[in-house]
Amino acid sequence: MNASVQLALAVLATLVSVGGVAWALYLVLNPQRTASDRLAEIGVGPTDPGQSAIRSARLQKLTSSAARLAVSDQEQLVALRKRMLQAGFRDRNAVEIYSAARTVGALVFAFLAFLVLPKEKVVYVVGSALLGATIGYYLPAIWVTNLLDRRRSDLLKAFPDALDLLVSCVEAGLGLDAAFRRVAEEMEDAAPDLSRELQYVTVEVNAGVPRAEALRHLGDRTGLDDITALVNVLVQAERFGTSVSRALRVHSEHVRVRRMQRAEEKAAQVSPKLTVVMILFILPCLIIVLIGPAVINVKNILLPAMAGQ
Repeated sequence: MNASVQLALAVLATLVSVGGVAWALYLVLNPQRTASDRLAEIGVGPTDPGQSAIRSARLQKLTSSAARLAVSDQEQLVALRKRMLQAGFRDRNAVEIYSAARTVGALVFAFLAFLVLPKEKVVYVVGSALLGATIGYYLPAIWVTNLLDRRRSDLLKAFPDALDLLVSCVEAGLGLDAAFRRVAEEMEDAAPDLSRELQYVTVEVNAGVPRAEALRHLGDRTGLDDITALVNVLVQAERFGTSVSRALRVHSEHVRVRRMQRAEEKAAQVSPKLTVVMILFILPCLIIVLIGPAVINVKNILLPAMAGQ
């Protein structure tokens, strides 16, 4: 078997393996479950001792075994669980699945790199395995970080408008729980993530969770300083008996000022970024256009004349 056939087979095996791993991760992280399955996971409602329970137990056993290789410290596990929650993964096995994906990804990519990259020397073999393992281990982390940054950006973009609407609802006479519910309904199309977070607050309060604890859960789920500041304002207003509408009005003005400051900061960053782009891409082209004809004339006229002289 010649080298071209071996390379084609290696590329085909790589594509099939990567596609299989990606499809498996998609099915695990986005399971199509019924309402009774979700209730059974949290211990509420009828449980099925058949397929769903067996599948959940097997998944928990497999992911826990693979997750121990990636996360061993309890503090790191708590921080990772909070990070996954802020990224939008609310499944109770999200941390185990994520850690298992990093472990399996490191092994799979190391094997794929061993198949594709050259193997003439032992250094090449070890280097290709380490390169593949590094890529497979950090690829899920990069993906989760991108999801986290995108979700925080979406929440932060819609939060000032939602806060203004919350102030209007409270000043119109609605209670705080009813105001949260109304804001969640109004912001459902414009900002679904923020609407869902506000709905979780109302659901927790209706389920018997103290309002202060439900609000702190909101700050933990989002991880944004503005929302954490809003939670502190509402908790202090409820604790000391001050006017909620006045506190919300003051905080809303502060949030609008911070939004303007962030916009000014981004506008101030345009000039340095454009300068770097001009130096790297536009300035070389300009130099070629201006000096290029002179260089050609020197090559065609001056150099032959000097050589003849």
